[in-house]
Amino acid sequence: MQIGKVYQEAELKLRAQSDSVESSSIEAYCLVSFIINKDKAFLLTYPEFEISQEDYDKIMSLVQRRLDGEPIAYIIGKREFWTLDLKVTPDTLIPRPDTETLVENALVEAQNLIDSGIPQDKLRILDLGTGTGAIALALKYELKDAQIDAVDYSEKACNVAKENSQRLNLPINVINSDWFKELKPQHQYHIIVSNPPYIMEKDPHLAIGDLRYEPKTALVAPMNGFLDIITILRDAGKFLHNNGSLLIEHGYNQGVDVRAYFAKADFSAIETIRDLGNNERVTKGKFIYK
Repeated sequence: MQIGKVYQEAELKLRAQSDSVESSSIEAYCLVSFIINKDKAFLLTYPEFEISQEDYDKIMSLVQRRLDGEPIAYIIGKREFWTLDLKVTPDTLIPRPDTETLVENALVEAQNLIDSGIPQDKLRILDLGTGTGAIALALKYELKDAQIDAVDYSEKACNVAKENSQRLNLPINVINSDWFKELKPQHQYHIIVSNPPYIMEKDPHLAIGDLRYEPKTALVAPMNGFLDIITILRDAGKFLHNNGSLLIEHGYNQGVDVRAYFAKADFSAIETIRDLGNNERVTKGKFIYK
């Protein structure tokens, strides 16, 4: 059976539930490539390439899983983030492009510190709620000599982050902890970053799309989505260097409240950054000892 025709069949089936032909095309290429272990360029160049009945059945099985709503990242077990090919499992959130806004601004803070005279190998960064390790590993990729700790409450998520770290040869220190609980409050970090749970418990988006499959503990927070953000803000000052930076990702409509919580926790130079969709996405602030 020719791979070009198999791809066309997969794309037509996926188009029925896709937002666009482009999306269904990308998903079809992704699933076909995963089974035959060939890249998109090969599929375009050799549409006459013959595959076995077994591979055809595997492809159509994956297409059906996608039609049933399962996220592509969980089906193939990986997702690209910041050019890094990350292992993803149902125990972790699926890394999203919006979170690159958090990485970009953490790198700005890191560069400011380096320019102020702090050597990169003395720079200490903490990623809270690391999941796949996406944020911590992206930062390590750009800051090879920095010391980066990555925390997650889920032991299974920690194992995924460790595997990604080893496979990508980007050494980070992964810690199984409920936020700061297993860390000593020694004002040791120059930068703390986090993409915590921030969705309200009854948010209707939880019942649609990929969110239906992702771990609710990594998505949902009590107090209208703010409990974990407040918890981080309450304790972060104990772990930050003087004038250290905290950056938190949040929902598009939470900026006003998050800025107020930063101020209440005695942070200064508070600022919210918008993502590529022009939505308020990351709030940051400085903590100065009194």
